[in-house]
Amino acid sequence: MTKTRLLRLCALAALLLLSACAGPPVVALPDNVADSAAMREHPERLIIVAVANPNDAMSTQAGSTLANYAAAQRYAAGGSARTTLAALKEDYGLRELAAWPIVALRLHCVVLEVRAGVSRDALVARLAKDARVQIAQPLQTFDTLAETRSGYNDPYVDLQHGFVDVEAAQAHRISRGSGVSIGIIDTGVDTAHADLQGRIANVRNFVDRDDAQFNRDRHGTEIAGIIAAVANNRQGIVGIAPEAKLTVYKACWQQKGGDGGARCNSFTLAQALTSSIDEGTRVINLSLGGPPDELLGRLVSHALKQGSIVVGAMPADGNASGFPAGISGVIVAEAAGRQGTRRDALQAPGRDILTLEPGGHYDFDSGSSLAAAHVSATVALLLSVNPKLDAAAVRLLLERSQTATGVGASISACAALAGLGKPVSCGAREATLLH
Repeated sequence: MTKTRLLRLCALAALLLLSACAGPPVVALPDNVADSAAMREHPERLIIVAVANPNDAMSTQAGSTLANYAAAQRYAAGGSARTTLAALKEDYGLRELAAWPIVALRLHCVVLEVRAGVSRDALVARLAKDARVQIAQPLQTFDTLAETRSGYNDPYVDLQHGFVDVEAAQAHRISRGSGVSIGIIDTGVDTAHADLQGRIANVRNFVDRDDAQFNRDRHGTEIAGIIAAVANNRQGIVGIAPEAKLTVYKACWQQKGGDGGARCNSFTLAQALTSSIDEGTRVINLSLGGPPDELLGRLVSHALKQGSIVVGAMPADGNASGFPAGISGVIVAEAAGRQGTRRDALQAPGRDILTLEPGGHYDFDSGSSLAAAHVSATVALLLSVNPKLDAAAVRLLLERSQTATGVGASISACAALAGLGKPVSCGAREATLLH
């Protein structure tokens, strides 16, 4: 064997070992079914506590040794973090349901059950004053924000008024989102849907191990369809960014009753955000809303500092002080034409939007969830042209696009691309799709 061939084989072996170590992130789920159900259905007795986890072996920064890289992929908490948590559980009479380290924040987090007869709010207040504790908060819940019930050969494209309102057909002459990763933190998605083939790069499930339900989830399927439904496949509709790549982070579960509503909590959302940060997701779509949350706020702020662009949905009640709309740097979207809106929220199509449904179907839905999806997809079109754009520059381009072409209140993907100096003619309301 020649020296050159030997070096090549050694390099290949190293790459294979690195690939095996890198695998998908370990998902922290409760060990038993009863605890999993309690986290979804009865969170009122549960809290999240985070302590410092200064474990240098968990570093995933460039320059880490291969051994350290492998260690970072395993569930790990430093000895000091484990000792601290054991003492806290003993001192406050708490039972652990699940735990996971957050490398980006150098924290170790646990979901804990409060003893019967103890006020959860009072206990959280006591823990917040304990010098050993970095974060103490209730396990909070969040809801997705969909309301309950051309030049393309895709048969339903003429019914896509949202596609027309953001001038996507004109924008596609310049960009279709190629090379941009979008993380959908939501429910699961129908990965077998004909209009999503080749568009989903990875899926992560932080709720359960039910793959069949993952593919039956409605809300995430709707969001994925608006963003990246395949163009020119003679199927259904066209996504705003049909060449972007999606990673689906399931952090929400369908509510019972079949009305399309879904719910998430601090635990599942924190894991999804951590995974999206670790994987370098460029655009993070959060079509959901709920109360302020310290842990989630820290994670979103970290994602923004790392260069991700985060898009959130405006709650139906217009209160944008919670998660994620209330976090500085998040681009907030709401359905165009809604009254009493926050002045800095972007307007995007969100009423009677045709999109994908599980089982290979299509249907209309409404809500700021869908407006956020239009914004995230438009951001992908911009980043595909200029990957160096930051959140502030993207927001400015989108704000200017709202009135640049007479499209009413909605953003315009075409006008935003024109703002980058691209030679594109806009004016979708008067234009017809080429056939």
